[in-house]
Amino acid sequence: MTNLQQAALAHMAYAQAEKNGRSSEMLVHDGPLRQSLLALVKGTELGEHNAPPAASLLVLEGSVRVTTPSGEEDLARGELAVLTHERHAVLALEDCVFLLTTVTSIPKP
Repeated sequence: MTNLQQAALAHMAYAQAEKNGRSSEMLVHDGPLRQSLLALVKGTELGEHNAPPAASLLVLEGSVRVTTPSGEEDLARGELAVLTHERHAVLALEDCVFLLTTVTSIPKP
């Protein structure tokens, strides 16, 4: 079992110590399901990238801006966004930690 609060604090400390301003850990890897904890220092960006077949981002601490071709959405602690079907980028508006849940493939019937 993972204590998300403890892991979030640890990864924020790691991110603050890293030159690239980020830290991450895959917490769950079960078939196509992935859950990763990511910490970003204010101003750090995960550049634009493709979304997997299904994805969501839950902000645990701080705030982020998610940018897609459809626009921008700012998310704060406790807010959840669906990232499916669009390329997107994530910018840390302040030091932040978020839980990224993805499904890497969808089985065909």
